[in-house]
Parts: sequence; C-alpha cells; structure tokens
Amino acid sequence: MIRIGISGWRYEGWRGGFYPEGLPQRRELAYAASRLPSIEINGSFYSLQRPEYYEAWYRETPPGFVFSVKGNRYISHVRRLRDVETPLANTFASGVFRLREKLGPFLWQFPPNLRYDRERFEAFFRMLPRDTEQAAALARRSSDWMKDRADWSVDEHRPLRHAVEVRHESFVDPSFVELLHGHDIAWVIADTAGKWPYKEDITADFVYIRLHGETELYASGYDEASLERWAARIRAWASGGEPPDAVKIAPEASPERRDRDVYCYFDNDYKVRAPFDAQTLMRILGLSWNPESVEPTAPRRSRRGTEARAPSN
Repeated sequence: MIRIGISGWRYEGWRGGFYPEGLPQRRELAYAASRLPSIEINGSFYSLQRPEYYEAWYRETPPGFVFSVKGNRYISHVRRLRDVETPLANTFASGVFRLREKLGPFLWQFPPNLRYDRERFEAFFRMLPRDTEQAAALARRSSDWMKDRADWSVDEHRPLRHAVEVRHESFVDPSFVELLHGHDIAWVIADTAGKWPYKEDITADFVYIRLHGETELYASGYDEASLERWAARIRAWASGGEPPDAVKIAPEASPERRDRDVYCYFDNDYKVRAPFDAQTLMRILGLSWNPESVEPTAPRRSRRGTEARAPSN
C-alpha cells in the first residue's frame, strides 16, 4: 500500500487556494481527506490532544483513510528521552485509539541539537508499544491529572508502527541503523533542502518519507521531473527493492526483499505546494483516491461524557 499525503491540514494560506473560497474551517479536514488518503496529525507534537478530538477526526474522514500521529515534543525535545515512561503513557492515554482502523504509524521527530546516544535510544525503543494491547497497558500508567481526559479503551488488536526522524549528523552511524533494524523502526527518509542528513536506509517493514522542500525548507515545491524521481524511488521501495543509487549509512546492510507499505508526506506548506505536490505524485504513481462521502455519525462520549469540537491541526 502506498499512501501519499500532507503534514497537517489547517493553514491560512491554503484558504482560497487548495481550499475553495467560503469553505468553513470545520470542513477543511473532510475536504483534504476527500483529495488525499493520509495526513500526519501535527497538533499531537505541540500538545496532548483529547479523546473527543481524535473521535471527531475519525468521523470527519472517509473509510480507508489513515492518520499518522506525531509524538509529543515533551518526550523528544524537552525531556530528550530521559524519564519518559509517564509522558509516553500520557500520549497513549490521550485518545489515539479513537482513530481505530485509521491509526497509522507514530512519527518521533528529534531536534537538530540532539546527538546519537545508543543507550538512551535503545531504552526508548524498548518502551515503545508494538500493538494496541501493549499501548493500552502503558496508557493505564498515565499521570493522575489525565484521569478526566484519558481513554485507553481499544476496539480490537492491531499492530503499531514507529518511525524516527533525526537531524544531527552523529546519527549517520551504522550502529544506529543496526539499532533501528533490531527494533523494526523506520528511519525517516527526510528531504530537507540539504539542511539535515539525507539517507535512505530501510530499517523496518515499511518506509516513511517526509518531503520538506527541495531547495527551500518548508517552502519550495517539487517540479514534475523531481516528482518523477521520487515516484521511481517509491516504486522500488514498495516492491521490496531499493533504488540503484540509494544513499545509505550502511551500504552492506540489505533489507529483506518483500513488499512494503510506503507513507509519504509533503511538509512544504508555506507556499501552498504540499497538497498539489501530493496530488501530482499520486497521479505519476497511478494512484487514485475516490472515497465514499462521509455520513454524519453519532459521536462516542469521552470519559467525562462531553463532546468538544476538534482544534486546529
């Protein structure tokens, strides 16, 4: 399965461009989800979300849609992976299971000034739950202050996937590739206009790509020729292979040859390129997305018995 999408969906500059004039803000997610099959949730990076928000996002998107969830920055940027078991429990208690079958990979992004420390990362990787039951068990150990806004109920057993985006040169180390392989965690293939390390090691049973801009970080778009190159790479990864010119940390480490799911998100939003680049890449790959319309459904109640409008993301 190849899923092409965008990072976040509420950007003022998209209104009147990607979003039609007059479209109510509350309908922006539904509109984006009618054009693209997947979106990264960014709000979860900046603050813990609430069960009723995840429930609303589930109801506003069509069958077959998938969300990736960005891990909270308190874990990655503030605590920098030190003493994070409770914050991690809070993340999984915040309502992510309300996404049900639409819950995709978790993205853990680390700051540019965080260096590679094998012991610290290995301890974190061991904490990460690999299925919904493990995640629910962890969520039950969340902070007391979460008790009125937590929901760790799981509708069914599902595996969980994790991807890591690092930005310090010290991670360009075969030891880190080995560590990711051992825990089946994806190295995020991140195009950052040359600002941070770009490598294409395949370290998990899926591939996670973030396109932040080809020549200008978070702003520049991708022309047709560039998207053709990305399409060729995605086809190779999805079919179990690698591009012949793959840029790798550990060239001798050949991943197991098997079909892989690919998640590719455009994060070059400043100049309203992300959704259009995503649609163009889908066209080049021959992918279509024609979801059924979303019918209003009765919301599940949060643990407090209230329903709130989902915030901007």
